[in-house]
Amino acid sequence: MSESGTADQALAMDRMYRLTRHVYDLTRAYYLLGRDRMLAKVATNAGTATLEVGCGTARNLIKLARRPEPGLLCGLDASQEMLDTAATSIARAGVPAGGHERIRLRQGLAERLDAKTMFERDKPFDTIFFSYCLSMVPTWPGAIEAAMDNLTIGGHLLIVDFWDQKELPALFAAGLKKWLKLFHVHYRPEVHAALAALGTSGRADVTFESVAKRYAYIASIRKR
Repeated sequence: MSESGTADQALAMDRMYRLTRHVYDLTRAYYLLGRDRMLAKVATNAGTATLEVGCGTARNLIKLARRPEPGLLCGLDASQEMLDTAATSIARAGVPAGGHERIRLRQGLAERLDAKTMFERDKPFDTIFFSYCLSMVPTWPGAIEAAMDNLTIGGHLLIVDFWDQKELPALFAAGLKKWLKLFHVHYRPEVHAALAALGTSGRADVTFESVAKRYAYIASIRKR
């Protein structure tokens, strides 16, 4: 992507979240199901490094930071507006943040992720996760590749995102999809298929877990 394309994408994210960032956590709590179940799969200790791509308000990172041994936590987001809110939320939570503190926040695009240049790391991450973010990234194939490239061998890539709602009552599922469309979110089967392909290609061990009758899925990808 060109520099102008990068700037345009970041600007679009800033415009989308300029106002909604202030009520984001309150509104999303009702339909972003499975986030805490995914976070429970993130293994941390004093020596681990964990990255959330599309960290938004830092809600998930703050939860991890409250563990006895959270290790290094990093957040990447295309929107500087969201990162400003994240920094405020982190400060209110009493969690250290900054270049060499418990949480490092950086502005950038998912497909341009680079552990060294963005987060001053000489080693890849132990865990990278996307929480209801990957299906919203226009350049999602590049985001998946960048995550895999910046993950250590044996490292864990986790994704929680919308599924097809096939096990929900048909009328309810149809209404749900219309409602979710108001928030510019929906299931993208091509993303799900690309994640499954990581397993068939031999690059990773991949499993999927249903959340609330296929309302959402948690993809667990262990890099080989």
